[in-house]
Amino acid sequence: MERELDDELRFHMERETEKYVRAGIPRAQAERRARIALGGVDRIKDDTRDARGIAMIDTVRQDLHYAWRGLRSKPGFTTAVVLTLGLGIGANTAMFGIVDRLLFRSPAYLVAPERVHRVYVDYMWDGTERTERTIEYTRFVDLTQWTTSFDRTAAVAYRSLAVGTGEDVHELPVATASATFFDFFEARPVLGRFFTPDEDRVPTGAPVVVLGYGFWQARYGGRADVLGKSLHVGNTIHTIIGVAPEGFVGITDERAPVAFVPITSFAGSRNSRYFKNYNWGWLEMFARRKPGVSVETANADLSVAYRRSWEAQRAMDRLPTATAARAHALAGPAQLERGPEAGPDSKIVAWVMGVALIVLLVACANVANLLLGRAVSRRREIALRLALGITRQRLIQQLLTESVLLATLGGLAGLAAAQWGGRALRALFLRAEDVGAVVNDVRTLVFAGAVTLTVAMVTGVAPALYALRGDMADSLKAGAREGTYRRSRMRTALLLFQGAFSVVLLVGAGLFVRSLSNVRAMRLGYDVEPVIYLEADQRGMKFTRAEANALAERLVEAAATTPGVMSASLTISVPFWSNEGRGAPYVPGVDSVKKLGRFMLQAGSPSYFRTVGTRIVRGRGFTEADRGGSAPIVVVSEAMARALWPNTDAIGQVMRVGSDTNPFMTVVGIAEDMRGRQITGEREFWYYLPISQYIARFGEAYPNVFARVTGRADDYVEVLRRRLQREMPGVSYVTARPLRTFVTPRQRSWEFGATMFVAFGALALVLAAIGLYSVIAYAVAQRTHELGVRIALGASLGDIMRMILGQGVAFAVTGIVIGSVIALWAGKWVEPLLFAQKARDPTVYAGVALVLIVVAIVATLRPAVRATRVDPTVALRSE
Repeated sequence: MERELDDELRFHMERETEKYVRAGIPRAQAERRARIALGGVDRIKDDTRDARGIAMIDTVRQDLHYAWRGLRSKPGFTTAVVLTLGLGIGANTAMFGIVDRLLFRSPAYLVAPERVHRVYVDYMWDGTERTERTIEYTRFVDLTQWTTSFDRTAAVAYRSLAVGTGEDVHELPVATASATFFDFFEARPVLGRFFTPDEDRVPTGAPVVVLGYGFWQARYGGRADVLGKSLHVGNTIHTIIGVAPEGFVGITDERAPVAFVPITSFAGSRNSRYFKNYNWGWLEMFARRKPGVSVETANADLSVAYRRSWEAQRAMDRLPTATAARAHALAGPAQLERGPEAGPDSKIVAWVMGVALIVLLVACANVANLLLGRAVSRRREIALRLALGITRQRLIQQLLTESVLLATLGGLAGLAAAQWGGRALRALFLRAEDVGAVVNDVRTLVFAGAVTLTVAMVTGVAPALYALRGDMADSLKAGAREGTYRRSRMRTALLLFQGAFSVVLLVGAGLFVRSLSNVRAMRLGYDVEPVIYLEADQRGMKFTRAEANALAERLVEAAATTPGVMSASLTISVPFWSNEGRGAPYVPGVDSVKKLGRFMLQAGSPSYFRTVGTRIVRGRGFTEADRGGSAPIVVVSEAMARALWPNTDAIGQVMRVGSDTNPFMTVVGIAEDMRGRQITGEREFWYYLPISQYIARFGEAYPNVFARVTGRADDYVEVLRRRLQREMPGVSYVTARPLRTFVTPRQRSWEFGATMFVAFGALALVLAAIGLYSVIAYAVAQRTHELGVRIALGASLGDIMRMILGQGVAFAVTGIVIGSVIALWAGKWVEPLLFAQKARDPTVYAGVALVLIVVAIVATLRPAVRATRVDPTVALRSE
């Protein structure tokens, strides 16, 4: 462009010169007149560069070079700012990736995601409003044919099913979907095809399967010859007809499915009447609104269809009318964590995102404080440059360029922190497939870039404007001491902001840590760590009652004789997984037993209580004498004993289970209370039967086993699975899982809250300490003359030390007061997320105050010591 500009100017100069030469003017004078007529070559070049934007590019390049040179000359300052911003930006980038995937991002390949909804049904039952997202196949058909607001409907269920055969069989996530499910996506199989509506017809469908991309790669090595091969999924041998594209998981927040099979193929192998009745709710329904149809119209349409379906069910079952049950349906968000059945994790994630934002604000305040100090120290330089003719606009641009460069370096450091430090964080909430690299996620990168630019503006504008305040002549004359009091007020405000919000985060950390401690200290009524649950699945095989009972006995015997196993017992209920309910018992002299709470049944071998670690408080547990033909007995929990027999001893009392015509069972023992459905909430009443008496009264045994091991449960899972698998006939199989895997997810929200609040609280505390240190150190440097005068007039070193330390402690105390007020105000929203913990716990506030004061003393100590070493003679002479 410069060469073209020179050529063009030379052309016009020559033309103008020739014009004067033809008029009889000598060439030397003609060239001079031509230059005058054109108005100056250099001016024309400058104007042309400005018009083309070349000058601006050159200016930016010069500013970047100048900023980089200045930052390299102050490596300590640059490192502190970059690391501070990196931590703040990294924390927010990592949290955004989680929140975006859980709450906002549409599933891969989904068409028109703004019109796709997950269907929920709502009704009253036993005086309680219930909202459910799982419905029956019959209900799905009703809602599809009796609505007009949707152009697509589909049903899907994500289940753990046995995949493979023999000892290599494993339960893996499988999607059982209607053929219409694939119409919601712009996805094309990488091999073969998806199944069609003809292959998804009632009653049994076609035994075909579409493999997930990851499973195809892992199990078959990505070979193209898998089409037509057989794969045993669930109870049925399926033929492989296709492979889904990479990243295609449907609509799920759980593990990516390894395969997709028709709904009718799966359901037909489990329940021959699934398409005729309403007693098997296992499907999730998705619907896509027609263009132009509002959500309100769709909800009304769904509700009318649901009430009609309710009445169709009422013709088969004993139900109240749809009007009495207040039955209605709604089209909720496709993302589960945004819907009415969102779990506590989504609330915790939202709070932690807010916490991460606070950390970013603290980091920005810290960096702004550092930049203010740097700007103040450069006032004499800035005044000199202004005196030499630079415009204030040009100077602000240069200072902002430095701020943008610092923020960019901080953003790069933040991306590194989000990538490496945030991987474990993402693994807590996202599927394994989503715990990928941050640098490959465009949305997260855009967010990080926006945050970086915002941080650059927030941290750079105020210091840049502040550096230009005041009189230029005074700045040149007074130097460092000019305007000290005004400068310190702004830095003090930023410092108090850091301290206050550090208190807020530390209070939150203390509350969640105590909450998590309460959860972990809570006795669930059984031991968790040493127990393994082994579940036998018949996989469609038909056993007689005698065969099933014999298999159960062989399994418990095989588990009990495995090296490292202390004891084993049959079971019918698993905490937080599957609970057997036979309804409220019949107790002589007690009316309305079912209104007291929820009653749950457990049955086990004579070794049951020893195996799971449930303590017998009074009386006894089961013995070998409690057989099917012996006197019926029952063990009840403490809460159940108090509720049913509040004024008498429960031992020796009688009750019936199942119906009021069954034989009475005598209470022979009282066990400690147990939690098996939810950590918090309504009381749970548990009663226990010997497995032999349970079989005699209610049918065949559940071939499921609890095993108590001597070491880590994880070390015995595969050993026990393979040992029991040898006892399984045909294609039936055994799965094994530590009991901890059922309990830990119920505690995850408190554990995550404690972990993140502690991490971010500690980070904010470190940033506040750095900010306090910088302010005090800068103040000491600015007050060298004053300190020298004080020492010369007789102030002791102890007086100087106390004065500086007192300043730091005063900052801390003020921040504690402000932060505590904010934390008390926010406590009413945090308390519902805590477990057995008040948000206004004085011990937490006192502990946080003590920590912040100690940190303030530590941060102030070095500047205070430096202040005592001021030589008054040198200080006075230098000033």
